[in-house]
Amino acid sequence: MKIFPSDISPLTADFCRYISGAVRKTLPAHVAEKAKQLTLDTIAAMVSGSRLRPGKKAVSYIARLGGKKEACVAGTRLVTSAVNAALANGMLAHADETDDSHAPSFTHPGCSVIPAALAMAEREGRDGTAMLRAVVLGYDICCRSTMALDASRAWHAGLSTHWFGGTFGAAAAAGAMAGLNARRVRYLLSYAAQQAAGVSCLVRDPEHIEKAFDLGGMPARNGVAAATMVAHGFTGVADVFSGERNFLFACSTDPKPGELVRGLGSRFEIMNTNVKKWSVGSPIQAALDSLLALMREHGVKADDIEKLAVRVDPRGAAIVDNRSMPDINMQHMLAVMLLDGTLTFHSAHDASRMRDKRVLRMKKRIVLMSAPELADVRPRRQAIVEITTRDGRILEHRTRAVRGTADNPMTRPEVEEKCRDLLAPILGTRRAAALIHAIWNMEKIHDLRKLRPLLRN
Repeated sequence: MKIFPSDISPLTADFCRYISGAVRKTLPAHVAEKAKQLTLDTIAAMVSGSRLRPGKKAVSYIARLGGKKEACVAGTRLVTSAVNAALANGMLAHADETDDSHAPSFTHPGCSVIPAALAMAEREGRDGTAMLRAVVLGYDICCRSTMALDASRAWHAGLSTHWFGGTFGAAAAAGAMAGLNARRVRYLLSYAAQQAAGVSCLVRDPEHIEKAFDLGGMPARNGVAAATMVAHGFTGVADVFSGERNFLFACSTDPKPGELVRGLGSRFEIMNTNVKKWSVGSPIQAALDSLLALMREHGVKADDIEKLAVRVDPRGAAIVDNRSMPDINMQHMLAVMLLDGTLTFHSAHDASRMRDKRVLRMKKRIVLMSAPELADVRPRRQAIVEITTRDGRILEHRTRAVRGTADNPMTRPEVEEKCRDLLAPILGTRRAAALIHAIWNMEKIHDLRKLRPLLRN
């Protein structure tokens, strides 16, 4: 007996079968390890984000909605519906510039996929192994869905690849947690497609609140909504990727349907995902790497600096040039690192230091320069830092592959160090350590609801 009717394309049929069977397939060890690292990184972003303005707004909004107690909101004592929890945790995860990104697809997979997977895992009482497999699946579907649209072209045409990719990735992860079979997955994809919308003007959001919703909360919520509706029995369009008025042709002038399934099961996009070493805007990452390298190699300190010139690509320079938020202000972040010798989550988000006289004096010695020659380099987001010291030395360092990117990945201890810095101030040192230990040992968790006491403030 055929699983699908004749009006579904072979490509969509393969796509649906893969999604429905993903949680039963053993992951390669290195892929499972990366899934743990990104799960920890995203949960740490959720917990730390609960104390930032976008996160506070999300928490207070969800607290008013009530809802059946199915899943928790990280960093709080709230337990609400899976749909509400996904929305809140998605906004928490992208409450600032802490979460992961995937350059080829122009997406931030973690802030939508992981809140959706976690909310559904709690709702369904799923185990840690299933959660890891759903996370890997979500990253695969998130990234492939925008690459099938030609991500760069879609973004520059004004569409939000973050909304498209995040919604499909969250829906796939949530659908896997709901145990949807292949026939049901075709409806899941159609409900995801109908909710996948958005324009890239989100970058103009000055307070990061809409941006947190656009990149994290909305796609996570919509993915869980799609999964729960289809699990309840909702039906819909059998094949949203082919036929008249299909999703790909509606959203792209040059769609590449084959990208949806190319390499599925052998090329895991989670391995091509970037983790941020520093909780700051992407264009600042390479500059901080270069400055830290010069400080360590030459023993340079703040008082030694006559001038610091940093060169980044023109688009990156425009994004981070003396912005009002500390963690997306290039000059401010470099000044703080010089004065403190390093950068922490707290120092990157301490708005009061933007008025500190020592920081302001240091900023006067820092020049941000737009470098057209770095616009099309690979890997992306490179930076060149040149320091002129008071004793006449000229020191230069170019970061080509930012630490934490797929080209220069962080180690498990480095990821843990970053996440402890985010978690401990809110959860306390012991509970932060216990949460980290639990995620490193996800396969031993038989019910993800057991994580709730570790996530509460």
